[in-house]
Amino acid sequence: MFAKLFVGFLVVVAVLAGYLWSNQAEIVANFNEQRSLEREQSQQAGRLFGEKNDQNACLTRTLADFDGCQEFGCSVSSGLFLKNCLAVAAPNSALCEGVPAFQDVPSEDDKHWAKYECIDRNIRGEACRMLMRQVSQFCSQ
Repeated sequence: MFAKLFVGFLVVVAVLAGYLWSNQAEIVANFNEQRSLEREQSQQAGRLFGEKNDQNACLTRTLADFDGCQEFGCSVSSGLFLKNCLAVAAPNSALCEGVPAFQDVPSEDDKHWAKYECIDRNIRGEACRMLMRQVSQFCSQ
C-alpha cells in the first residue's frame, strides 16, 4: 500500500515538475508583470498621499501599513510608498529631528537608532529598520 502511494506521489511530482519546466518562461513573465504592477501602484499611492499630507504623515502612514509585514514584497512596496510620498509631501522639520546622518555603511549607533525607532513605535517587521534608514537618507539630502 505504501509503495503504491509513494509511486503515485512521485508521478504527481514528476508531472508538476514537467509542467513548471515547460512553462517557466510564462510563469516568470507573469511574476515579473505582477511585481511591476505592484511597484507602480505603490509609487502612485505614495505620491497621491504625499500631495495631500506632510512628510511626517508619510512616515506614520507607511509604518502603519507596514506593521507586521514579514514578506519581501510588502517591504519593497512600503519603501516605494515612503520614497514617493516624501518627495512630494509638505516639509515637516519634525521628521528629521534626532535622525542620524546617513552613511553607506551604518554605524552601530545608526543601527541602534533604527532598531529602537521601530520598537518605540511598536512596529513589527524586520524591514522597519530599512524604512528608518530610508528616512535617514532622505533627511541627509
